[in-house]
Amino acid sequence: MKSKLLLICFSLSLSHTLSAQFVHGQSDAYILPDEPSVVEKLEQWKDLKFGMIVHWGLYSIPGIVESWSICSEDEDWIPRDSLADYNEYKQWYWDLSKQFNPLKFNPDQWAKAGVEAGMKYLVFTTKHHDGFCMFDTRETDFSIARGPFKDNPKADVAKYVFESFRKFGYMIGAYFSKPDWHSQDYWWKRYATSNRSNNYDVRKHPWKWESFKQFTFKQISELMSNYGQIDILWLDGGWVRPIPESSQNSRRWSQDIDMPKIAKMAREKQKGLLIVDRTVHGKYENYQTPEQSIPAKQLPYPWETCMTLGKDWGYVPGQTFKSSHKVIHSLIEIVAKGGSLLLGVGPSSEGLLPDEVVSRLQEIGKWTSQNSEAIYNTRSTKHYNDGNTWFTQSKDGKMIYAMVCLPENQDAPSSVEWKGNTPAKGSTMILLHTGKKVKWTVENERTIVNLPKNLPKNLPALTFKIRLLDV
Repeated sequence: MKSKLLLICFSLSLSHTLSAQFVHGQSDAYILPDEPSVVEKLEQWKDLKFGMIVHWGLYSIPGIVESWSICSEDEDWIPRDSLADYNEYKQWYWDLSKQFNPLKFNPDQWAKAGVEAGMKYLVFTTKHHDGFCMFDTRETDFSIARGPFKDNPKADVAKYVFESFRKFGYMIGAYFSKPDWHSQDYWWKRYATSNRSNNYDVRKHPWKWESFKQFTFKQISELMSNYGQIDILWLDGGWVRPIPESSQNSRRWSQDIDMPKIAKMAREKQKGLLIVDRTVHGKYENYQTPEQSIPAKQLPYPWETCMTLGKDWGYVPGQTFKSSHKVIHSLIEIVAKGGSLLLGVGPSSEGLLPDEVVSRLQEIGKWTSQNSEAIYNTRSTKHYNDGNTWFTQSKDGKMIYAMVCLPENQDAPSSVEWKGNTPAKGSTMILLHTGKKVKWTVENERTIVNLPKNLPKNLPALTFKIRLLDV
């Protein structure tokens, strides 16, 4: 049995490298929240622009895709040895809880690395789809605080994650999976688990679904009550949603967890709480979260691209990470289009971010620290892009910033140019990298900027601060 499971783990790592992951789509409409405290918090969040999402759980032990391998759907992006017995595999996965003992757990390392990158807010996975809780809950023993780590002073992991990130000035978000594949009230052993959804008809077993609703309500109540100030409740698993009776059929039924009740309770405990019920259009999706992609055009409402630094959300050994250039270019484009970037990283089973992740975040931070004025506390402009140049503006509209993305591993050019957002005649233009004035001219409606000769090689982007003739 032991050798068979080792083979399964090897097959998981190999197949995951070759597969693409499931990604959530994006809602096609938006409703602005009407509570003043929520609107105020949303404006604060819109100033931050750059955040960290941390996936950490049982899946970090074998270094595999988060949760999804225990789902029985036959998809290429769900990496599991096709020859392994499904129930045997699930039991092996559940038993990882008996091994999870992250003795090097150091959330200060995560928070410091994020600060160095220029990150301003956190979303931490308190519970992913597998149901394993990274917080001390009374509702189940399937928790980091009930296994080998239970006697550690930091056994209530979420508490110490949130405390560390608050200490470094982050806005705090709690990720919570609405589906819970470990719960008998979601995946009932009476039936097979045919897909990611609950495996029984809630219309025939309403008492069972009511039990799950209470379980979910109580766990979210714990998170809102016991962990200090929480700014964002980031709800994943968008297939758990109400479905009108007229559209229900034998294969799909409503999974209504009573969001109005949950939201009322959560906001009574956390004033102004942002609720992000992902892909579920309505008043409880306070900002949208396109996954692993950037919208093609500027969007008129609050949104965030959630994107991995590597190929995976959690820790997978040997994965390839995006270059700092690529992340910075994505951040620039996202902010110019009116959004924020939530970058995903995964600590190892020991509780540390890999060295390569830390160094990549430090590289990103070298650019964000020099060009922060063009990213944070800005808003989008009507004319937001011309080729490899992206524009933002100060909130008072008096300054505009032109960020010119440059190719990797090349010398800085002698000049750059763009069309639109023409500087006012006689105005000063500052290159943020040096803090010094640069000379510019306008020819055929194109702004041409002459660059200093001593700029270093391999700069990700150059940012220019200017005052416009027309904003």
